[in-house]
Amino acid sequence: MKNFNLANPVKIIFGKDTIKDIANEIPAGAKVLVLYGGGSIKKNGVYQQVVNALEAFEWFQFSGIEPNPHYETCMKAVALIKEKKIDFVLAVGGGSVIDAAKFIVAAACFDDGDPWQIISKGMKIERAMPFGAVLTLPATGSEMNNAAVITRAETEDKRAFSSPHTYAKFSVLDPTATFTLPARQIGNGVVDTFVHIAEQYLAYREDDTLLQDNFAEAVLKTLIVDGPKALATPTDYDVRANLMWASTWALNGWLGCGIVQDWATHRIGHEITAFFGLDHAQTLAVILPGVLTVLKEQKARRIQLLGKEVFGLSGTSDSALIDMTIRAVEDFFEEMGVKTHLSDYNLGDEAIEKVCERLKERGWKLGECQNVDYRMAKQILDLRK
Repeated sequence: MKNFNLANPVKIIFGKDTIKDIANEIPAGAKVLVLYGGGSIKKNGVYQQVVNALEAFEWFQFSGIEPNPHYETCMKAVALIKEKKIDFVLAVGGGSVIDAAKFIVAAACFDDGDPWQIISKGMKIERAMPFGAVLTLPATGSEMNNAAVITRAETEDKRAFSSPHTYAKFSVLDPTATFTLPARQIGNGVVDTFVHIAEQYLAYREDDTLLQDNFAEAVLKTLIVDGPKALATPTDYDVRANLMWASTWALNGWLGCGIVQDWATHRIGHEITAFFGLDHAQTLAVILPGVLTVLKEQKARRIQLLGKEVFGLSGTSDSALIDMTIRAVEDFFEEMGVKTHLSDYNLGDEAIEKVCERLKERGWKLGECQNVDYRMAKQILDLRK
């Protein structure tokens, strides 16, 4: 196991009827900006619960955060913060709204030119406004980590950033808020969570990381057991609670302690979303089986471990087990209603060329061994046509 530092300051408030508790977490007298996406929180009752909880506060609202939050939209929220002299931001929604909040609270305090430089140039965030979150769509783990992904629509650019200053002060996780989610979002959330774990668990390593492996396997098994149940019985509280907590665990830092991580699937997937607008989880479902196939020799031990410990598989040979495991991953994504080939989304050779050209321009070498360049990305994508 490699050396690591771990500090996660996010307070988790979990369970039924907990949205009201935000009144105890926001500083008294704060001016609050409520961020959200579309109108779903008004249909499922979450919005009214937030309104009731903010009764003692002066608050404003900003809606229209996109599923892949746009820099341009975030900057409008920053302007409102400065105009109204906002003290605290409350993100109400899924990972996209929380990601947007992270950029907004940093951009509102950025004094060195265009805040896009935080992402494009990796400029250091010196400070950020405080914010909290009410999670309505478990998927990204953004409620308990310090990372975010923002899209600049003008340049079709989707990039990530992180900072010690962009952890939420608190996150409320009420599983009942997920009962009315459409099947597509349930499937996407489970796939997103699965791939977050896979990017850590399936990365090649020589170190012994037994505890992290056991943690990861437990969360993966939870997804495989309860993911299909969430589609079949949408209002089963225990199922939704398990999935909500699993998505948080997948990317709150604990599973990745002391290990080298991959993230090639995500980086390639971001380019597909930026150019063609696919859901984030859809890109992951397409790409991960291709990454595992092209890098099966490098990741052989890890893929076999996934097959044996998570899917309960056994093969007549190591090679057979690896192939069975990759197929099991693909089948699970399909079971969750998320298609796994580019052709399912009407994409083909032109899309592959465009994505690989972007990777070539940036000179990126991705993956835990830094060996996934634009040429290997093409091999991966060609397998997923």
